[in-house]
Amino acid sequence: MRTIGFVVNPIAGMGGRVGLKGTDGKLAQARERGARPRAPDRAREALDAMAATDTDVTLVTYGGVMGASAAREAGFDPEIIGESEAGPDAAVGETTAEDTRAAVRAFLDRGVDVVVFVGGDGTAVDVAEALGESGVPVFGVPAGVKVYSSVFGVTPRAAGRVAATFEEVTDGEVNDIDEQAYREGEVRSELHAVVTVPRAQQRQSSKQLAGGTVEAVAEGVAEEVRPGVTYVLGPGGTVGAIKSRLGFDGSPLGVDVWRDGELLVADAREDEVLDSLGDENVIVVSPIGGQGFVFGRGNQQLSPAVIRQCETEIVASRQKVDQLGVLRVDTGDADLDERLRGWHRVRVGRFERRLMEIV
Repeated sequence: MRTIGFVVNPIAGMGGRVGLKGTDGKLAQARERGARPRAPDRAREALDAMAATDTDVTLVTYGGVMGASAAREAGFDPEIIGESEAGPDAAVGETTAEDTRAAVRAFLDRGVDVVVFVGGDGTAVDVAEALGESGVPVFGVPAGVKVYSSVFGVTPRAAGRVAATFEEVTDGEVNDIDEQAYREGEVRSELHAVVTVPRAQQRQSSKQLAGGTVEAVAEGVAEEVRPGVTYVLGPGGTVGAIKSRLGFDGSPLGVDVWRDGELLVADAREDEVLDSLGDENVIVVSPIGGQGFVFGRGNQQLSPAVIRQCETEIVASRQKVDQLGVLRVDTGDADLDERLRGWHRVRVGRFERRLMEIV
């Protein structure tokens, strides 16, 4: 019998597709832009995978949107040991970080074997704070905009499987960045905690900052730009060099849309990207260093609806490629993820490309 404490941050990830690069303090703005909750669906995916392992699990959770609703939808009969201060019928947006911390403290009092949370790096910080020096393992279901800490499964389903079946543990870093600085194009990363996590191949690594020169990659992309084609340029330093080569100051941590020498949209939301697409479209994106994610981490504006209408060009420095080994995707659309898996040509120089597999 494994007792799992399960808590959901219902607003995690809502700011991603609408271009806010996070939801901390931006929920109202995210809603004005048409954002929809993402975490409940991710929670359900993880719980479905957990149930499919046939492990004898007792699921302990908080009421309503903080876990109980998703648990019941997945067929569990959860033990509910608390609720948000807003009450059992709290809506998305009415729960708080203190509710998350209170849930984790209640899990510890209950004596759970592992704490599973649904959220991003900010949620991971809250969970780690509540865990303190308990040593209880923790594992994250990736649902936030920023998912850079090494405490998450590579996908929600992987997180559910690992949480139910892991046998060994190791250390994992909880990192977070200043969201306001992030929105202004500056990465200020801070190590908040080192926690105990399951040892598993399906646990993602911590993000590494880009290294090495990318000028040749940028030159190669710029030389092959095709007239009439719409280019959707993702975040990051490598693609940032391409934006500079194309003659504009791009959004370092946002998505920009460019065609025929004109910047159509800067720091675009998902709907703005979709509105700007033409007959031919190319997404240019670079995998996250240390993790290998091409889609689903920090670039949720590149949604399944966008990806399906575009070709994809993956670019990376040789140094990054050498460190990664494989690539990953986590778009939130299982059919699209499956379609994207396989071997892809990654531009690593002005002319050179290297085959890498999306797993």
